[in-house]
Amino acid sequence: MKFEEYRGYDATGLAKLVADRQVSAAELLVLARERAAAVNPRINAIVRDVPASPAQELSGPFAGVPFLIKDIAQDYAGLPTSQGSRALKSLPVAEHATVVQRWIDAGLVIFGKTNLPEFGAKGITEPVAWGPARNPWDVQRTPGGSSGGSAAAVAAGIVPCAGANDGGGSIRIPAACCGLVGLKPGRGLTPMGPALGEFMHGAAVQGVVSRTVRDTAAMLDVICGGEPFGPYAPGMPASPFASSVGADPGKLRIGVRVPSAINPTPHPEAFAAVESAVRGLTELGHHVEELPQAPYDDAALARDFLCSWFVYIARQVAEAKRLTGAGNESFERDTLIMAALGRATSGVEYLDAVERRHEHTKRLTEFFDSYDLLLTPTLATPPPKIGEFDLPIALQYGADALIKTRTTRLLRATNIVDDMVDKNLGWVPYTQLANLTGRPAISLPLHWTADALPLGVQFVAPLGGEPLLLQLAAQLEQALPWADRQAPL
Repeated sequence: MKFEEYRGYDATGLAKLVADRQVSAAELLVLARERAAAVNPRINAIVRDVPASPAQELSGPFAGVPFLIKDIAQDYAGLPTSQGSRALKSLPVAEHATVVQRWIDAGLVIFGKTNLPEFGAKGITEPVAWGPARNPWDVQRTPGGSSGGSAAAVAAGIVPCAGANDGGGSIRIPAACCGLVGLKPGRGLTPMGPALGEFMHGAAVQGVVSRTVRDTAAMLDVICGGEPFGPYAPGMPASPFASSVGADPGKLRIGVRVPSAINPTPHPEAFAAVESAVRGLTELGHHVEELPQAPYDDAALARDFLCSWFVYIARQVAEAKRLTGAGNESFERDTLIMAALGRATSGVEYLDAVERRHEHTKRLTEFFDSYDLLLTPTLATPPPKIGEFDLPIALQYGADALIKTRTTRLLRATNIVDDMVDKNLGWVPYTQLANLTGRPAISLPLHWTADALPLGVQFVAPLGGEPLLLQLAAQLEQALPWADRQAPL
């Protein structure tokens, strides 16, 4: 098999070739490694090799398919899980994460770990530990984050799909930046153990980025379900998720909203992305209705998300210091700023933010009384350029001084927080809703900009709505096919 043929198959297709003995797992691994050697120096998607020597007889639905995992919450026994941090680059873990073991049991051949921002804390992938990952559609631009390395690897044709996870948009943002499918399952459906019971009070979940809806659905079948030490016994669908692909979703009523309180004037290409989706949906017989305002308080939700996120980062930094003895010099400036803001948050303020998730969930549930799905852009702008979100020099010096003098509580009195909010959420104001409410959401690559850059659209569903999202996604994939589009890398 030549690379051009390899790239034309999704994971499901490659698995069938292996099962039919038309190609071997070893041949596929050679092709994946050769492609990685050719393009990874340009995109920096893979940051650690995983020893892989496929057995003669692999079993499982994806037996023999090359695969990559993300270097956070997807532990591989005996190797470090860096979480994108210099502090953790050399600290090995003792056992596989449950999700990694399920991928191995499915026959996937894991040969590398992918790049991400430090502690997965940004929608871009530019860690000091590994250097920036780059978008195969334009290497001067970000592939998104935090699953940016995984998305870049899939868009570059190294693998047909790759491991990802999502605590605030980290599957959907890179999928939208790289022209891929990105499904964030609902709370508790996928495992976070054994190291954790749940991540960020259940806001973070496991998944993949892929080129096709059928791969996304079949991968969800592989990894979904609870674990003995988990906090939930999740409700499982009556039929496999893969059976949703090709099933008729019926005539849906879809509410659409583009402006947000965080970014009242999204880029014209964000409007164009939604308009492309609306045209396709209308031609398929669905009813799409523009909403005069967001069906939830998006400004309040953003504040609650960031409050929780800053406290989470403070905990991650403290834990990394405890495990390794690292000092502040081992962490990025932005990470230290977020951690300082987290430490400056009182327990009552944090709990208020967590408890208000129920208010956001109620508002969204009331919306679903009248609509089947919510449609938004996934991104408010095209993928930004590498380095675009670096703090201005004056703010860098100010933050360094406050960190060095241990007066970081004063950060709350500066414009650093506003600057971080505007830059880090202003271009991705839509994705956090699904995480805080625990609802499933999917990004689909339905639009390319005038500069030939992907810009996806997002559908948010009610609780248990994964089958509906997959049904509609497959319908749109057939009507507006995208899998054959190839990045010019």
